[in-house]
Amino acid sequence: MKNQLVLITGASQGIGHALAQLYLQNGFHVIGTSRSGKIDISHPAFEAMSLDLTQMDSIKEFEQYFSNKGLKIDQLINNAGIGPDLGFSFPEENSFDQTFDVNVKGQVFFTEAIIKHLNKGAKLINVSSKMGSIEQCVGTDSVAYRMSKAALNMYTKILTNRYAGQYQIATLHPGWVRTNISGDNSKGRYSPEESANMIYQFVSSNFKTGIFWNVETDSESEW
Repeated sequence: MKNQLVLITGASQGIGHALAQLYLQNGFHVIGTSRSGKIDISHPAFEAMSLDLTQMDSIKEFEQYFSNKGLKIDQLINNAGIGPDLGFSFPEENSFDQTFDVNVKGQVFFTEAIIKHLNKGAKLINVSSKMGSIEQCVGTDSVAYRMSKAALNMYTKILTNRYAGQYQIATLHPGWVRTNISGDNSKGRYSPEESANMIYQFVSSNFKTGIFWNVETDSESEW
């Protein structure tokens, strides 16, 4: 794995931070992103980079760095995401816009910009949520978050169709994790490290491209 490069967005905390550390422990080179470009990881095979998914200039500068360096990615994990309306019963305009700017628009245009730097056979993972499943939806809360993850799932399907035979692509539910994505999420079932381990095991497998995977149940999820 020493020559394999993994790119993880949203790596300053939570699942992304735990994933970066886990990949480093397993011999990968890792580039992690945060808005500030600062990530509390000190390792010779780790590089922190600034990326703001709400700013097209930031995405362009990020991609230009890869072009200039001639870097090739073996695994892209789109982990960055926000959920300011999690738990709220009705949508609110500002948080709705913020959620879609990061979770949908930012994810899409970042992926479109960086995908040309993936090696043939590379793995592309979108960290979604079962809250984005239309089939499983029984709640009325978190409107923007649910809709944004449903949109991300659709984008995963589109990428799968477009790049059939070129990349292994999947979207996944990381479990109910104790993170600070929105307010107090301390009652989550899993620590970021536990979720990262489940994600790592899945991504390391020879999974079927184009699936929606629930790492919590270790099975395919309904769309």
